[in-house]
Amino acid sequence: MLIHLKRNEKLFINGAVLRLEKRATIELLNDAQFLLENHIMQPNAATTPLRQLYFVVQTMIMDPDNARLTMMLFDTQVSQLEKLASTESYLAVIQSIKKLVARQDYYESLKLMRKNFVLEDALLAGTRNPSNEKAHAA
Repeated sequence: MLIHLKRNEKLFINGAVLRLEKRATIELLNDAQFLLENHIMQPNAATTPLRQLYFVVQTMIMDPDNARLTMMLFDTQVSQLEKLASTESYLAVIQSIKKLVARQDYYESLKLMRKNFVLEDALLAGTRNPSNEKAHAA
């Protein structure tokens, strides 16, 4: 996996934080949990159930020593989301996220959540915009 970093951009890999002084490309030669700085959600941005779940999963990458405890929070939140899912497409997204996290594929689960923020926003607003209605499941 090739990761392209901008000057001074941070990269979180298995709990370590890297910052390069110059623009660079890093090649990961084995499996690693990583998160790019521009994908980090700040606590005040976790304003919806899916965004709160995103914040929990990103914490598993950033603080792997506490991932077991964070997983308990994830399990609680994902169970609540499954009960509250108002459409089949949203439920399918939640179940796909659950499977990815169970495989410890955190990066892909975050990517899937980001793709579905628009769907969640539409559902929470009570609108059914056809372009937003289509869920992106893994």
